[in-house]
Amino acid sequence: MNKLKAESCWLKACMVLVSDELDLIAVGQIVKSFGIKGEVRVRSLSDVPGRFQGLMLKPVTLVAPSGRSIVTVVNRVREDRGWYVLGLEALSTPEEAAQFRGGFIKILRDQAPPLPDGQYYEFDLVGMTVSDEAGRTLGILEEVLETEGHPVFVVKQAGRELLIPGIKDAVASVDVAAKTLRVRTVVIEGLLDEEKA
Repeated sequence: MNKLKAESCWLKACMVLVSDELDLIAVGQIVKSFGIKGEVRVRSLSDVPGRFQGLMLKPVTLVAPSGRSIVTVVNRVREDRGWYVLGLEALSTPEEAAQFRGGFIKILRDQAPPLPDGQYYEFDLVGMTVSDEAGRTLGILEEVLETEGHPVFVVKQAGRELLIPGIKDAVASVDVAAKTLRVRTVVIEGLLDEEKA
């Protein structure tokens, strides 16, 4: 999963996966085991600078593709050609590490650093009820797509899919606590007109 680019966008999104069981968010995917000490090579799913260095000596949850999960502590972190190599207390052999290949490294949601006003994590946006300024419900925001210029919100309802630009001119308001996103009516009318044509 790629990171959303925030340069031309007012919505900063950290590409993470959310786990409902314990309110965990995935910050990395384990690509493979590394070396003979049970270390793992990790692809970052986060655009938070220093994300993995900040996990040193902190608990994380490893979730294997099989569904097996363990809580462990990060005891080594280093960057390696665009990847991260992590040493984890619970893994001491390549065979143990290999069981988590393709799995995820997750942290508690409250460990995610706060963002400045007007910026939101993707995991806060996905699942929001989307409506326009007139109060018409448009659907549920199910996914955020990365494009060159800006993110695109995939909103679905009753078999219909709307692709709404994730830009300040299109979004009127976001209420994380209420799980609602309101888009400008003029944008929606334009999208619906295009859909009819």
